[in-house]
Amino acid sequence: MSKDEIVFEAEEGMEKAVDFMVHEFHSIRTGKASPALVENLDVLAYGTMMKLKALALITAPEPRLLVIQPFDGATVRDIERAINESRIGINPQVDGKIIRIPIPELSEERRRDLAKMVNQLAEEGRVRIRSCRRVGMDAAKKLEKSGELSEDSLRDTEAEIQKLTDRFVAALDKHATHKEAELMKI
Repeated sequence: MSKDEIVFEAEEGMEKAVDFMVHEFHSIRTGKASPALVENLDVLAYGTMMKLKALALITAPEPRLLVIQPFDGATVRDIERAINESRIGINPQVDGKIIRIPIPELSEERRRDLAKMVNQLAEEGRVRIRSCRRVGMDAAKKLEKSGELSEDSLRDTEAEIQKLTDRFVAALDKHATHKEAELMKI
């Protein structure tokens, strides 16, 4: 493995960590309806776990309402159970083969709790980014020990990986701050 490959893999891992956290931030409700709130819920249907987006059409016809239309009417109860068991804290209303989810206004206390959850998710993302940094640094040190990389190149590689780490942590913090501001806005 070369120096460039090590840096590339570290950058790729950090990018994936930020993308994953941004996706997780979208699943936190902000008082307005968004299909991202429920689309990745795991639903036990047909004897296996499936994502809700694979079982139904999810739309937001109004700012405070989600409508879920299962492709198969037999999965309505499975979807309802998955929503009730999830951590999002909303109650679905079944109307025949359609599930309506009214999104209530968030209380100040609930907003603070969700902001804490955003901060916890951001910290998990930082840990993932630092883990990618550690893997890259260890790989560079192995190359230096095997003689494929000089001491100066090792320092340059470590500095480059640290710059990447700082950049991705800053990007993650920016997303977390934006989500927190979105949550606290009434």
